[in-house]
Amino acid sequence: MNETGLRYLLSLERMEGCLPPECAYIDSIPALRSLGRLRFSQPVTFFVGENGSGKSTLLEAIVANYGLNPEGGSANFHFSTQSTHSALYRAIRLGKSPSRPQDAFFLRAESFYNVASEVDRLEAEQPGMLDSYGGISLHGQSHGESFLSLVLHRFRGHGLYLLDEPEAALSPLRQLSLLRAMRDLVCAQSQFIIATHSPILMAYPGAEIFTFGEDGIHSISYEETEHYQITRAFLENPARMLRELFAEPDEGE
Repeated sequence: MNETGLRYLLSLERMEGCLPPECAYIDSIPALRSLGRLRFSQPVTFFVGENGSGKSTLLEAIVANYGLNPEGGSANFHFSTQSTHSALYRAIRLGKSPSRPQDAFFLRAESFYNVASEVDRLEAEQPGMLDSYGGISLHGQSHGESFLSLVLHRFRGHGLYLLDEPEAALSPLRQLSLLRAMRDLVCAQSQFIIATHSPILMAYPGAEIFTFGEDGIHSISYEETEHYQITRAFLENPARMLRELFAEPDEGE
C-alpha cells in the first residue's frame, strides 16, 4: 500500500477575545497564551512537551470543537462522568479539508475505562455493537489489550483519530504494534493527531512534531525532542545517568 493519508484537519487558529473569563487560566500556560496558527502538514502529527505544557488541553479543545466526546469515543458517545475539559474549544477555529472523514474517534488512556463501559451499555441496547470492537467486552481484556483491540477493530480507515497519551496503556512492544496499525490506517487515508511522551510513537516516519514549551509551540525534528535525547542518553549509559541522578550534593553547597 502507498502511504497516502489524507488531512481532514488542515489548521488550527486561536481567535482573540473568545475565551470565557472563567478560563483565563489558559493564558497562564505559555504555549497556549502565544498560540496563533498551527498548520497540519502531515497525516500524523504529535504534540509533545512536559507535563502541564498544554498539549492535552489543546488536543481536548480540538476534540470538543470537532464535536467528539471529550471523555472519549465518537460523536455518537454522549456519556459524561465529569466535565473537566476547558472552554478553549470555543476560542479556536479549525481549518477543515473539503474531504470529510468517514470515521472519527477520540481515545485517551486515562478515561478508557469509561469508554469501555459505554461500549458495553450500547451493546446491551444494540446487540452486535461489540462486533466492531473485536467481539469481546473491552472490560474482559487487560488495559493494553483492550486499548489496542479498539484501534485494530474499531478504527476503520478514512478517519480522523485523536489520541491522548496512548502509551500509558501500552508496553513498548504494544507501542510498536500501534505504530504498525497507524501506518495501515494512514495508508487507508486516515489522519492522526496524538499527544504523547513516547519516543517510540513519535518516531513515526515523516510525522510532524510540535513541541510545547515556555517559548510557545514549534515544529522540531524527532532527534531534537527532549524525549529522544534523554532516552538515548539513558540507554547508552544507564549506570552513569543513575550515578549522577543519585549523587549527594557536595558538602557546603
